[in-house]
Amino acid sequence: MSDQNHKVTQAKWRLRPAERRALILLGDFIFAWAAWGVAVYAWAVALVQSTSLMEFISERLEWWFLLLPLMWLVLLVESYDLRTSLDLRKTFRSISSSALIGGFIYLVVYFASDAPLPRRGVAVFLGAAFLLTLAWRLIYIRIFSSPRFMHSVLLVGAGETGKALINVLDTVQPAFNLVGVIDDDPEKQGETIGRHLVMGTCKQLLVLAENNNISEIVVAISGRMLPDTFQTLIDAQERGILITRMPVAYEELMERVPVEYLEADWILRSFVDEARVSSFYTFIKRSLDVLGGLVGLTATMLLSPFIALGIYLESGRPIVFKQTRAGKGGVPFNIFKFRTMYWNQEDGENPQPAKEDDIRVTRFGKFLRKTHLDETLQFYNVLIGDMSLVGPRPEQTELVDHYQRRIPFYRARLLVRPGIAGWAQIHLNYASNIEETIIKLEYDLYYIKHRNLGMEISILLRTFAAVFGFRGR
Repeated sequence: MSDQNHKVTQAKWRLRPAERRALILLGDFIFAWAAWGVAVYAWAVALVQSTSLMEFISERLEWWFLLLPLMWLVLLVESYDLRTSLDLRKTFRSISSSALIGGFIYLVVYFASDAPLPRRGVAVFLGAAFLLTLAWRLIYIRIFSSPRFMHSVLLVGAGETGKALINVLDTVQPAFNLVGVIDDDPEKQGETIGRHLVMGTCKQLLVLAENNNISEIVVAISGRMLPDTFQTLIDAQERGILITRMPVAYEELMERVPVEYLEADWILRSFVDEARVSSFYTFIKRSLDVLGGLVGLTATMLLSPFIALGIYLESGRPIVFKQTRAGKGGVPFNIFKFRTMYWNQEDGENPQPAKEDDIRVTRFGKFLRKTHLDETLQFYNVLIGDMSLVGPRPEQTELVDHYQRRIPFYRARLLVRPGIAGWAQIHLNYASNIEETIIKLEYDLYYIKHRNLGMEISILLRTFAAVFGFRGR
C-alpha cells in the first residue's frame, strides 16, 4: 500500500499540458514585475538621485507604466504553445520577437504622441523583461523536460488510431513520455511502431504498468473493447493510474480534434452535450463583435485611401471585390475584401483555395495579406451579424460543398458564425489541399468544442501579435 501511495504522490508532480501553461504564465508574470522593478529603479537612480524610490514612484511615475508587465505577457502569448515551450530555439525566437515588437510599438507611440515619454524606463524594462523571461524559460526547460515531471504513458492499441497518436508524440515536444504499446493482436507482438515497441497484450498490462512506473494509460481502441480489457483498465484506474481516451490525449497535445479517428456519435456528444455555451457568453461575444466592428470600420476608413492607392498603382481596378461565403448553418452572405490578386483570379465557377506563395497574388497584395489589411472590410459583416470577430474562416459556398463530400464532420464548422480571426487561422493560415484542410477543420472543431471568453481573447491577442509581427500569409 505504501508503494502505491508513493506512486500516486509521485504522479501529482507530473504536470498536464494545461498545468504546464499555467506554470509558465505564473513565472512570466513574476519576472515581468521583476523587470518592472528593475526599470523603475534604474530610471529613478539615473534621473532623480536626490529623491527616494518611493517618492519617485508616487510623484513621477505615469499610470500607464504600471501596464507594462501586462503588455509584456500579451506579447508573449505565442510562446505558450506546448510545441514552443520545451524547445529552446523556438522559445528564444518567440521571446526575441516579443521584445522587438514591443520596441516597435513604443517607437510608433513615441513619435505619434505629443507628450514626452520615458525612453530610458521603457528600454530598461524591455531589456530586463527579455533577459529575465529567457532565464526563467531556460530553467523551466531544464527542469520540466526531465522524466520526473512527465507522465509515463502506456498506449493500448497499435492500430491506425494508435499509430496516429504515436506520430503526434514523435513530432511534438510533449508532456508525455511514451514507454511502449500493448495490443492483443498476436501478429503485432514485438513490432516497432515509430520508436516504440509493442510490449505485450492487455493480460500483461498491470505487470507492465508496475514495472515501468506508468502514471497514465491512453486507450486507442477504435473497435469493440473486450470485457477482459475493460476490466483490466478498471483495475489499473483503481491503482491510481489515469485512463485517457486517444481523442482526449490528442486534443491536449495538439489543441485540435482528430476528425479521422472519431466515433460516429462524437459530434452529438461534443456539440450537444459538451459544447453548450451560456447566454452570458453569447451576449458578451456579440457585444465585443459590435464594439470591434465599430472600431475596425473606423480604422478601415482611415487606412482605405492608402490601401486603394497601393492597389491601383500596381494593378489598377477594381480596388474591392465581392464574394459569396457560407455563414452559420450554411446560409450564404456576401463579403467585401481589398483585392490582393490580379483581377479575374479570385473568383469563378471553380474557385481555388489560397495557398503559400500564390502566384496570383500581387506584390502589394502580399503586404496586405501579411498585415491582414485585406480583410478589414469584413468588420462590416461583423457589425451586421454575418460574422464574428472570432470563428472559423468563412469559405466559399462551392468549396464547402466540395469539402463536406470528402471530409468527415466538415459541416460541423458551420455551427457557429465565421470569424475574421480564428483558432485555425493562428495555427495554419492557408490550406491548399485536402490534408491541410483536414488539419484546419481539426482546429476549428477544437475551438467550437472549447470556446469561452478566455479563448476568444487569446485568439484576438495572438492575431494582434501576428499583424504587428507581419506573420500573416
